[in-house]
Amino acid sequence: MKMTKKEYEKYVARKSPKSPLWMNMLKAFVSGGAICSIGEGILNGYSSLLPKDSAGPATSITMVFIGALLTGLKIYDNLAKFAGAGTLVPITGFANSVAAPALEFKSEGIITGMSAKMFIIAGPVIVFGISTSVIYGIFYCLLK
Repeated sequence: MKMTKKEYEKYVARKSPKSPLWMNMLKAFVSGGAICSIGEGILNGYSSLLPKDSAGPATSITMVFIGALLTGLKIYDNLAKFAGAGTLVPITGFANSVAAPALEFKSEGIITGMSAKMFIIAGPVIVFGISTSVIYGIFYCLLK
């Protein structure tokens, strides 16, 4: 059966399942908002216990720990299947992107598996984030 490119595109469009775009966006918005609200609650709790300049870092550390813990317990993956992109944006998504490859490759050993593969996803994000902040800092100093 020979098809032109246009005929094939029409065929694929007919056979492909339709994506529930609006429902996916709603799930992502609500779940991402819920994660951020939990983080805000933790920040408020730390603000009442710690000096103001220590509450933010303590909250970040706690959220990374929660994200890594939930990844290790395989809860974060199930949440991500439901919530989609809503779990990627908060800091817990970063923790998941570091912990998940480490867990996946732990059978290859501590050095060649977990340690080598830990930053497979998060590594480029860290490198580009730091590089961008350095470039921004240079421009800021030159223009000030």
